[in-house]
Amino acid sequence: MLRERAEQLSAEHEKLATQLSSAEEYDQEKATKLSKLSGIVAELEEYKNAEAEYEELQTMMSDPQLKEEAEEEFISTKEKLEKLALDLQGKILPSNPFLDKATLLEMRPGVGGSEAMIFTQDLMEMYQNYASKKRWPNQVISITHNPAGGVTEAILSIDYPGSYERLQFEGGVHRVQRVPATESKGRVHTSTAAVVVLPQMTEDSSGNTDEAERSFAPSEVRVDVMRARGAGGQHVNTTDSAVRLTHIPTGIVVAMQDERSQHKNKAKAFMVLRARLAELERVQKVAEEKSKRTAQVTTTLRSDKIRTYNYVQNRITDHRCGFTSYHLEEVVSGSEPSRFDEIVDAMDKFTKTETIKELIESADAST
Repeated sequence: MLRERAEQLSAEHEKLATQLSSAEEYDQEKATKLSKLSGIVAELEEYKNAEAEYEELQTMMSDPQLKEEAEEEFISTKEKLEKLALDLQGKILPSNPFLDKATLLEMRPGVGGSEAMIFTQDLMEMYQNYASKKRWPNQVISITHNPAGGVTEAILSIDYPGSYERLQFEGGVHRVQRVPATESKGRVHTSTAAVVVLPQMTEDSSGNTDEAERSFAPSEVRVDVMRARGAGGQHVNTTDSAVRLTHIPTGIVVAMQDERSQHKNKAKAFMVLRARLAELERVQKVAEEKSKRTAQVTTTLRSDKIRTYNYVQNRITDHRCGFTSYHLEEVVSGSEPSRFDEIVDAMDKFTKTETIKELIESADAST
């Protein structure tokens, strides 16, 4: 499939080159596109040469007399071919400008009452433990506890550049199937929690209020200050330390009250607002690009049920790519990050394959 898409682009390169050579006037847009495609064509040729070499070595490996001589070269050529495939894939796939960013994870309970709130806290701790095992600095910048257990909202900051690339697929509705601690008859309950993944648009979660505010026009954001409130609604602070930002053009509202300092709450609120706006812009851009290719937005962008955690079967299933792991405890506890990475890698591979498939189909439809 990767090769097929690369061949399509190679044919497009040849067509553009012919058009430019016979054109009476210089076309800057076509010339720029030709230059971009030239890199893909060169990469494809290198890949095809390595592929031919690999196939020749495969034939030699099947001959007992030549196997020993060809074995070392066969291994190195295979590694070279795999690297070239990744390089080619990187040139073909649309770029995501946020892959090198740090991450904000917003978590809220869905259906399931108190069990959904407990599951939301479980997810928060799963991401915290995973990040800690990876030695990624992380902290909860906002959390609202439920007096009976669990949380009603949490925002986790993972201050490691590139963490967004690994966690971008976590956005969506997570479902848990298990017997709650309060269930006396041993019945399995189903609950959900929603996760939103945002690129962190500041260097770290400490933020800088002045710098953040300068990113917006004075009339673009309304800032309201108030006293912080506790879980029961009572005031827990005698000063106006809580901050609520309203982004007037989009209607996005961010409230922050975890810190005793209004300045710190304001900095955190602006950080979350910038992240939400950046993600909104990215999603809109992806949707527009896909619309141009007459393709639908992939399931990774829908707030759909993305994953099930079945405690009875010790199973995690990602419904988008179909990957199943029977290492639920290791994933949820974060004790073995490699088990979580298996899910991420499966989704990454699936998403790239689906994107290439869409590109091929849209190119075929336009010819």
